[in-house]
Amino acid sequence: MNTASTPPLRAAIVPATPLQQNSTLIWCTETMRGAFTDPGGDLHRLKAAAQQHGVTIEKLLITHGHIDHCGQAGMLAKELGVPIEGPHEADRFWISRLDDGGRKYGIDGKPFEPDRWLVDGDTVTVGNLTLDVYHCPGHTPGHVVFHHAPSKLAIVGDVIFQGSIGRTDFPMGNHQDLLDAITGKLWPLGGDTVFVPGHGQPSNFAQERRTNPFVADSVLARS
Repeated sequence: MNTASTPPLRAAIVPATPLQQNSTLIWCTETMRGAFTDPGGDLHRLKAAAQQHGVTIEKLLITHGHIDHCGQAGMLAKELGVPIEGPHEADRFWISRLDDGGRKYGIDGKPFEPDRWLVDGDTVTVGNLTLDVYHCPGHTPGHVVFHHAPSKLAIVGDVIFQGSIGRTDFPMGNHQDLLDAITGKLWPLGGDTVFVPGHGQPSNFAQERRTNPFVADSVLARS
């Protein structure tokens, strides 16, 4: 049972794949039901993390279709008997090519069909938690971000990092779309919102607005 000192959501980052992608285990402390975001590979490590925390996985959430983020999502969903939600359908291009990407990066990737494609304004549930979905294209056309407002936590995939932003030199990438998503979708979530990026350490939006060399307010004011 929740007490005043128990937050409604807990999260544990599990770096996975040779690209050290941050798969995140999030769970509802009231029900101990949870989800993996971006289970790209190293499935044994992910399952061990869920077991360690006593979490029952009820779904997989995908931010975008790149191999390190979802290459083995279909395999894990089948093994656990759970649905996949996300990303936006504009990333079908990438998901359909996961076997090709896997050969390039040494990850055994397999294409899959999500049980639910997501669009801007959708919500997803994890246990008794409700997370908001924001479509944030640029790194990929179908990239989405998951935000739990009560916890001031966002799972942002490869949209923004501590001190950097997502690459846009991949097929179907768009630099301006990425900047617009960051300033128009993420900044309004509040400076005290902590975000877990797809790679590297968490940060918060206030810190990035002050110091990020690509999207700090002072940088964008000069562009």
